[in-house]
Amino acid sequence: MTEHLGTKADDLALALEEAIVSGEIPPGSVLRQEHLSEQFQVSRTPVREALRRLAALGLVNFEPNRGVRVRMLALDELREAFLVRAELEGLATEIATPKMEEGDLVALERAERRFGRATTDLVEMSHAGRQDLQLAREWLHANHAFHDVIYAVAQVPLIERMAKAARRTFLVKPVWATGADLDELYRANELQHRAIREAMAARSPEGARVLAREHVLSSGRLLEAILDKVASETRETSPARR
Repeated sequence: MTEHLGTKADDLALALEEAIVSGEIPPGSVLRQEHLSEQFQVSRTPVREALRRLAALGLVNFEPNRGVRVRMLALDELREAFLVRAELEGLATEIATPKMEEGDLVALERAERRFGRATTDLVEMSHAGRQDLQLAREWLHANHAFHDVIYAVAQVPLIERMAKAARRTFLVKPVWATGADLDELYRANELQHRAIREAMAARSPEGARVLAREHVLSSGRLLEAILDKVASETRETSPARR
C-alpha cells in the first residue's frame, strides 16, 4: 500500500514539476489539495506527499490557510539556477554528441527550425507592442524541445531531472520588451542552437559542451535584460512618477 501511494506521489510530483517548469502553472499560482486530488483522481495522501517533494525542490511554498503557492525566484536565485543549468546542459550535450544518429540530428534540426520561427514571431510581436501568452509559451517550449532531443539521446535521467528543475523562468507573465539590444540577444539564442547542432553533427563533444553552456548563460542574460527593462518601464509609468 505504501509503495502504491509512493508511486502515485512520484507520478504527481513529476507531472506538477513539469507543468511548473514549462510555465503551464505560472509563478504565484495557488495549488489546492482538493483541486489536485480531483484533477488527478487520487486521494489527498499522495497529493500532500507530492507537494512536500515540490517544496523540497524549492518549487513551491506552503502558506498557512492559503494552500501551496508556486514560488518566484529572487534575482540572485535566478542567476544561480542558470549557472547550474549551464553546467548540466553542457554535460548532457557532451554525453549525447557521440551517441547522435542521423535521425536524432534530423529531430534536432526540426526543433531548431521551430525555435527559429518562434523567435521571429516573438520579436515581431514585441515590436508591434502586443502581448500573446500562447506565443510566449511556444517560444519557451520550443527552446526546451531543442534540449529535450539532446536529453533523449544522452540517456542521463538524473542530470536531465536536475537541469529541468533549474530551467524555470519564473516570470509572472510574459512581457517582451522591444529594443535592438534585446533583439540581438533573441537572435543570439537562435544562432546558438544552430552552432550546437553543427558541433554535434561534427562529433565534437567538447565543442558542443562549451556551446551549450554559453547558450544557457546567454538565455540568462536575455531574461535579466527583459526583467530590467520591464522594471524600468514599470517605474516610469507608476503613479508616483505621474
